[in-house]
Amino acid sequence: MEIISAIVYQLTKDLTVDEIKESGFDTYFVDHTLALYPVAASGMPFTATYFQSKGDPITDLIEDLAAEQKARTTYDNILRLADDPDVKDPIKFLREREVVHFQRFGEALRVVRDHLDSRNYYAFNPAFDNKPR
Repeated sequence: MEIISAIVYQLTKDLTVDEIKESGFDTYFVDHTLALYPVAASGMPFTATYFQSKGDPITDLIEDLAAEQKARTTYDNILRLADDPDVKDPIKFLREREVVHFQRFGEALRVVRDHLDSRNYYAFNPAFDNKPR
């Protein structure tokens, strides 16, 4: 979030009122001026509910895998729209991190599955239940 916020700040810090209106940034400007307020492109504010956790290693790792893919797709879309190297370079860096994180979560998922009873791992939560039922 810090890198994305820094990019947004750099892109918006010197906007004129006319540039704000022409870019469609005016509705955001009315509520936040040029302050950083993390929202999705749809206008939905950032919330901690984006981070899911169930306390079950299989469930949580699959959620982590999905989050990495969603972030990678977002970065891909930004790269399709951006033409400024000062925007593209850090986004490429972040995208590369998402790919590596996805790979590591996949490896962790394989390790967790290997250590659970493969016939019963959906029947119990090893983080909570001491023994499968």
